[in-house]
Amino acid sequence: MSSRRTYGDRCGIARALDLVGERWALLVVRELLLGPKRFTDLRAGLPHLGPDVLSQRLRELEQAGIVRRRQLPPPAASRVYELTDWGRELEPVVLGLGRWGSRSSVPGADAVFGPDSAALALKTLFAPSVAGGLDATFELRLGEQRFRARVDDGRFEIARGEPASPDAIIEADPSTLAGVLWHGRSVRQSLRTGELTFEGDRSLAETFLGLFPLPDAPREGTAAARGHQE
Repeated sequence: MSSRRTYGDRCGIARALDLVGERWALLVVRELLLGPKRFTDLRAGLPHLGPDVLSQRLRELEQAGIVRRRQLPPPAASRVYELTDWGRELEPVVLGLGRWGSRSSVPGADAVFGPDSAALALKTLFAPSVAGGLDATFELRLGEQRFRARVDDGRFEIARGEPASPDAIIEADPSTLAGVLWHGRSVRQSLRTGELTFEGDRSLAETFLGLFPLPDAPREGTAAARGHQE
């Protein structure tokens, strides 16, 4: 018999939280939204999560039908975890939470912000009205991770991997990218110090960096609004 806690409530929201409401569960889902990962890759993306708790969350998500294990064919032959079709339906939920949470105060400088988090933040905050008729492919090099990003007719897609012929390549660590996009860090200064680099069409690269504005802060007087002002 399962020892998992339950809200004992028939509401769909409560039943969803019975499945993904445990601490770290949705962040495990977040780490798998852009594709399968090995256990060690999940640990790298969630460095504050211990291996025992990660194993428990994966086991619970697997039992719930949200995550499954798969063995890669040779020569890799590694075991990976991936979202099931039902698990992938959580993407708009996770992105919606990300957009809502982006209006809150930002944690201290020691808070984790990994490559997958950065890539999903772009998907969360993409503004079609700003993109206009832009049609271009980009490669993002975030630390050791590579992502292919496509902007086409007001749509934005991003996935793990390298595009064949990107129009521009943008390279930075995730924290630098976040600073440039959302925290007032100068593009010019970051380029000068080498913390941010462009290859290919520089104009397109600079245009890309303007496609992800933060939503308006919460109304004045809330804790989140005060955090935005600090």
